[in-house]
Amino acid sequence: MNSFEQHLQVTTDTYRECEQDIKDVSDVIVKALKAGKKIILCGNGGSAADAQHFAAELTGRFENTHRTPLPAIALNDVSSITAIANDYGYDGVFARTLSALGNEGDVIIAISTSGKSKSVLNSLIVGRDKKMHTILLTGRTGMSKYADHSINVQSARTSRIQEMHSLILHMICEAIDDAF
Repeated sequence: MNSFEQHLQVTTDTYRECEQDIKDVSDVIVKALKAGKKIILCGNGGSAADAQHFAAELTGRFENTHRTPLPAIALNDVSSITAIANDYGYDGVFARTLSALGNEGDVIIAISTSGKSKSVLNSLIVGRDKKMHTILLTGRTGMSKYADHSINVQSARTSRIQEMHSLILHMICEAIDDAF
């Protein structure tokens, strides 16, 4: 099967398996935003880029040019990451910043293709401790037990998982645009 055929298959499988999860996560995010809460995201590598992209869609705009800017931030500040990693180790880079910025009722969206990244999973632990809504976007083998809501892409290939994460985040953006 070539890459395009794999993409189509994973898209179909993911939608079939995760349709309700995507709707549930969208509802959680919309309710939090309507309550004046913020969305905080984290991830490493390509997942960091997805986190930044989603935050930009909320603070800027997705497709609705008349929507008000919404509070969202990706925890990808290079200075913070390198300082925290240097002083405390990399596993706590997102958790420490989330401890400073997260509040009860906010949403943490942690993105990890493997679902095993300690820096990402530790952010979910802090999020739970702070009574935040915790969401994990991951692949088939992700550690869903760390999150209130988990969307597990039905693939073990990083590239296919990242493609689906981008699509899922855009689907959530559509739900947010519709709500605002």
